[in-house]
Amino acid sequence: MEQQAIHNYLHNFFSLNQCEIKESRQGKITVKLNEELDRLLLNRPFYWEYIKKIGQEGETATLTFISSPSMRHEEGEWIHFGSPRLHQIFNSQLAQGRYTMLYEQAGQTALNPWLVNNIMISYKGRQKKDEILSIGLHLINGTMVFNFMELLKKISFSSVIPDYSYTISPIVRIPSAFNRINNYLQHYLSEQEDDWAKEAYEHFDKEKEILNHFYESYTETASDDEKELLKERYENEVDHLEKRLLPEIQIKIINGGLFYLSETTSNQFIGK
Repeated sequence: MEQQAIHNYLHNFFSLNQCEIKESRQGKITVKLNEELDRLLLNRPFYWEYIKKIGQEGETATLTFISSPSMRHEEGEWIHFGSPRLHQIFNSQLAQGRYTMLYEQAGQTALNPWLVNNIMISYKGRQKKDEILSIGLHLINGTMVFNFMELLKKISFSSVIPDYSYTISPIVRIPSAFNRINNYLQHYLSEQEDDWAKEAYEHFDKEKEILNHFYESYTETASDDEKELLKERYENEVDHLEKRLLPEIQIKIINGGLFYLSETTSNQFIGK
């Protein structure tokens, strides 16, 4: 599921950035970058500087990403949660700006506002696990739809409102929409298994017990000045253990925006 989420995320990321998708199938995607993403992802400033000086159009790179373990033998770059390339793509979105506003190209029609958030949840314990949630909230009736970016795959968008279309003003205010999404996330997390957190606490307790024995053996024969130094070192070591081993959940919005969709598309997403 996590690797499928990565594939869907990459497909939508490159589509929304108007890159040519040469191939996209389960676990594999090949894209021809535009100049902006070539500059952001490939770090070859001297090439682009030279091309501009000689007045030529540069040739952007074509990249293939493999996200399915069963396809790792195929030619392409293996990408997964924690891989440098995926985090580079996340960071490129921060460089571009996290939020966008897009309009469905649906002809002469009213367009409904949706607040969309793509969210990464990181579970940190003895091991780290990441997952991506894509949530769309209808700003007219408050309906929340999940795997939202997957639903947007086949819809054409424009950064300007199409001729003869018009937008409907939101009934649900943006701050309220964010609160609703946050409340859902808290509920979602409360229903997840917590074995990983219990295991992290148990491991922390064992490590701290070893640390306690170590410092107790030294403080028995230490002078007052040495005890003060040992206490400071002990507290620093405990602080380091807490940061390294105690369970923690981090929630980060990768990107999102306002998507204006036709009534027909909105009803399809809601299931009417």
